[in-house]
Amino acid sequence: MLVSVIIAALTCICMILAVLFKPQIRIGRVTLDSYWPVVLVGATVMLASGQVDVGALGDALLSASSINPLKILVLFISMTILSIFLDEVGFFRYLANKTLSYAGNSQMKLLVILYVTVSVLTVFTSNDIIVLTFTPFICYFAKNAHINPRPYLVAEFIAANTMSMTLIIGNPTNIYIATSYNIGFVDYAAVMLLPTLASSAVAFLVLWLLFRRELQAPIQSETETVVIENKAFLGVGISILSICTVVLAVGPYFDVPMWIVSLFSALLLFLLVGILSVTGKKKPTELGRTLKRAPWPLIPFVLSMFVIILAVTQNGLTDKINGLLGESQPIFKYGICSFFAANLINNIPMSVLFCPVIHPLAAAGSEALLPAVYATVVGSNLGAYLTPIGALAGIMWMSLLKKHNVKFGYLDFMKYGAAVSLPALLANLLVLSLVL
Repeated sequence: MLVSVIIAALTCICMILAVLFKPQIRIGRVTLDSYWPVVLVGATVMLASGQVDVGALGDALLSASSINPLKILVLFISMTILSIFLDEVGFFRYLANKTLSYAGNSQMKLLVILYVTVSVLTVFTSNDIIVLTFTPFICYFAKNAHINPRPYLVAEFIAANTMSMTLIIGNPTNIYIATSYNIGFVDYAAVMLLPTLASSAVAFLVLWLLFRRELQAPIQSETETVVIENKAFLGVGISILSICTVVLAVGPYFDVPMWIVSLFSALLLFLLVGILSVTGKKKPTELGRTLKRAPWPLIPFVLSMFVIILAVTQNGLTDKINGLLGESQPIFKYGICSFFAANLINNIPMSVLFCPVIHPLAAAGSEALLPAVYATVVGSNLGAYLTPIGALAGIMWMSLLKKHNVKFGYLDFMKYGAAVSLPALLANLLVLSLVL
């Protein structure tokens, strides 16, 4: 066990260092995010040193179970492609400008509108897409309006990573943890809705306390005008995403796997947009940009982390963690531990690690199973805004701020993150304990 734990620990430490000091590496003309090659090397070392049962790994990747990481990746990437396409046709930017135009010259009103808009959109898309879409817009808007972008950037990031808990499709960690224990779309939403709203309300209250004085200055300019050029593409994108969401909700009642629904929806999008492009004699450039922006690095990252976690699981580490956590007070124990663990190893690896940690509860038929599962989901989402390491969204967000010359350092992230995340986590876990 010691060898596998050392390899896993060194991999996570190197990944964190890479994210902090060398987030991107350049090989010739190709630029890569550094976090996933580091993890890929760690997984390769695990395999080469015989720390992983190759047969068990093959069975896991070919299994028909919902925990199959390949199916989870198909589900997340397919849903992300649907969201990215809508962004490429200008939907999110148009909606943001249209919504924010109602703020007038009031910064406080603008903050409320932004927070609500981001919250609602995140429910039906994903936190990563919203962060990538709204961050550049906020930077441009604040610069033109001569206002400090910090309150809006922090509010956007927190809203996206809070409301991503609402539906199972809001975050890849939701998908991985919930599907690992056969929790359906509707069952998940029924449990997580109230705790998520509680977190969101508490988070906004803290944000108001933090920025209320700064938001008293008036806005000096108006939002820009955004026009959607291809309304046919927009109609196709919205229709498919809407239908896909509905089918995901009812699919479990007909034994329709979510990954098949999302994959079919993405393929249908490409088919219909392709037909419209041919008939309209227009190149489908939006599809090309969508494919380019899709989170392909998640594939080697998740699969490599799966190998590493499988190794420590086979060597008994997860059983020891389960023994330490026990069955009493699972909501607070698993919620708090997963929250902090996400900021040590990132929320996706944490989710992969905690699924086998939770498994003995399932094997024993323990009543603590569902509370532990949902609490881990909470930790995986809210952990995203304690430190930039907590989630890929944080890594991408900090990178975007650098590109737009917005000064926001690691300590700034932790200062605001701790102030907001800890009260939001406590509120969520309290309401979750009442719901369950």
